[in-house]
Amino acid sequence: MSRFVAGKRFLGRGTMSTIPGRFDVRIVEADDCSKAEAIPDTEVRYEYAKTVISSNQSPDIPFRLSVNPYRGCEHGCIYCFARPTHAYLDLSPGLDFETRLTAKINAPEVFEAELRHPDYQCQPIAIGMNTDAYQPIEKELKITQRLLKIAYEYKQPVSLITKSSLILRDLELLQLMASEHLVHTAISLTTLDNDLSRRLEPRAVSGAVRLKTIRALREKNIPVTVMIAPMIPFINDHELEVLIQASVDAGAERVGYVMLRLPHEVAPLFEDWLQLHFPQRAERVLNHIRSMRGGQLYNGQFGKRMTGEGVYADLIRQRFHLARRKARLDVRDLNILDCSRFQLPPRSGEQMILF
Repeated sequence: MSRFVAGKRFLGRGTMSTIPGRFDVRIVEADDCSKAEAIPDTEVRYEYAKTVISSNQSPDIPFRLSVNPYRGCEHGCIYCFARPTHAYLDLSPGLDFETRLTAKINAPEVFEAELRHPDYQCQPIAIGMNTDAYQPIEKELKITQRLLKIAYEYKQPVSLITKSSLILRDLELLQLMASEHLVHTAISLTTLDNDLSRRLEPRAVSGAVRLKTIRALREKNIPVTVMIAPMIPFINDHELEVLIQASVDAGAERVGYVMLRLPHEVAPLFEDWLQLHFPQRAERVLNHIRSMRGGQLYNGQFGKRMTGEGVYADLIRQRFHLARRKARLDVRDLNILDCSRFQLPPRSGEQMILF
């Protein structure tokens, strides 16, 4: 059930819906829409995590271990597949997801303890795969920066994906890590249309700024992949070839794409967003999404959830591969991250410091 109010929106937020999570037993009614709208403030609460390294067995993603320093994301991307995770916190995957954030304030300390655990076996760790590790609150809290410093000290290889130029704050550290094959970065690129960007991802930087970020990373020999995501029928799919060429021109070594995913509460939120911003083409967009998902708005089946299936999905796939060839992008699998350097630096009080 959506709390969407037709024709109304909060400036700077991806949604004004307080849609309940799928586990919620309470329904919160929206205030009278005739009242003046105020932009909701961002609230950050601190969490003391017991563990931070999580694992997955998904064959669709190129990493098994990950660390997520934040829950929720202020970027407010309406399409974010992580929105449903707020339901586990008894919060709305709608407006709460982008305004009521959680910071794992002790994440660096727990991360280090887990790296030092006798049973830990080094393998690449992805940082910020669920919600952006460089979202705006990172500028003050610096949890991601502290995680990277520990990773470098232990020679623990990591990968990062972000749509934020804040990653350039850590450029010197990333350059050091890259020189030892300890880091890989990825930039998420959705559109070069500033108006569409403000609607889709209201608190994220523009596509042009992301291209500048790619250039800045590559100038320091930091490996960069661009993920063109998500591809949305009749919203940004016409930009596919332009986005690929612009990414390669900016220095991207690899390019990938992901079709729009609408798990759980993301589906009604996205439907509301379409009715608000693109009412005349909403049904056309939704029908093409269903054509890729077996008649539904989402199919979470491994092997299909990232790319979809059917005529339209095949067309996007063909266009992607053709555009990548035209851009003369080397599609070899680059061996970027090196786990052989992993080490446990001595700590005060340990016998090793005597040698």
